[in-house]
Amino acid sequence: MIGFRTIRKDRATGSRVRRVAGAGLAVPLALAGVFTAGAGTAAAGPGQGPTAVVALGDSYISGEAGRWKGNSLTNSGSRNGTDRAWVSGSSYDPSKVYGSTAANGCHRSDSAEVKSAGPIAAVAVNLACSGAVTDNVFRASNGGVAYKGEAPQADQLAAVAASHDVKLITLSIGGNDLGFAQIIEDCAYDFVLWNSYCHDDQQYGVDQKIDGVMAKVGKSLDEIRTVMRNAGYADSSYRIVLQSYPSPIPRGAENRHPQSDWSRYNTGGCPFWNRDSDWARDSLVPQIANRLKGVAAAKGAQFMDLRDMLQGREVCAKAGKPVSSTVPASATTSEWARWIDNNETQGLVQESMHPNYYGQLAAGRCLSLVAAQPAGAAGFSCRNTAGQDHTGMYLTALP
Repeated sequence: MIGFRTIRKDRATGSRVRRVAGAGLAVPLALAGVFTAGAGTAAAGPGQGPTAVVALGDSYISGEAGRWKGNSLTNSGSRNGTDRAWVSGSSYDPSKVYGSTAANGCHRSDSAEVKSAGPIAAVAVNLACSGAVTDNVFRASNGGVAYKGEAPQADQLAAVAASHDVKLITLSIGGNDLGFAQIIEDCAYDFVLWNSYCHDDQQYGVDQKIDGVMAKVGKSLDEIRTVMRNAGYADSSYRIVLQSYPSPIPRGAENRHPQSDWSRYNTGGCPFWNRDSDWARDSLVPQIANRLKGVAAAKGAQFMDLRDMLQGREVCAKAGKPVSSTVPASATTSEWARWIDNNETQGLVQESMHPNYYGQLAAGRCLSLVAAQPAGAAGFSCRNTAGQDHTGMYLTALP
């Protein structure tokens, strides 16, 4: 059963009181622990030692929700094969998926984009952390803020750049600065509790923030460039890929559950009105993507547009099927994003509305396809092929 918890009105003021789902907590992670086995200890740096691809940023690249292979209403055992953390009986071990970050909330999964992209480089390094904002990317010497006990990501990148020959850095950032998770939460509450729409108020808030957020995304790219130059890298010796965000929910007309009953809430885990769904899919996600594309162009980074990555595979999409005792988890038929489970009857609420295991394999495939393209290309849109698994992802060059 999908549900919401700790939702009430303040009796004195009549205003809504919400317990915001935490972005997750983490303890310090030894830098050596993020390297793939076999990295070696030879002297390295630009042009020397093992090559590396590095992921920086937030939950959409750290691997959040990689625990799940589709969505199932079954709350016991392996949840019909969707829960990769299931051990036996009633025992679950999220560290099977998130490793040492299972307990701290960075949720760097084994299927995260940089891990599932394949042999882009000899070593895949994931420095991203669920809940991170742009301030957590900057160097500490230039306004960067440690997060969940870890040094700012640019400072961690400096250590990687000194010990490996970094060939590609991929970045997903800005969504938490805009309050993307809060927008989803507010829109869900407006469906469940208030019988009202969220898109008008939320659009106003985004418009007030987005210029400042994009400036900080630009600074994040500047910080990466500075770290790499300080480590002796020429700008042409590696590439930076800035990526956008996919929509985890479909357009209203593409939702398999009617908005006239409670099935979107009780069964689908996608409690959003059609108008709000259309706004998120066709206005908010494109707005963010278009602005990120502009930042990438201004800073000499490649752009990977993921706005359509989950098309037809979103939570509650008509083309997707919920997993059950008679419908097995499948990369070709199951949803590629995690639904909202705010009662945490299965996993953590912070996993909600992120690409799941299948979605992360798709994102990894997108990254591998972009990495195979000429470094000078401005950017690409990555989309899926209906009825196929992640190997059906394909690129379209952007103007």
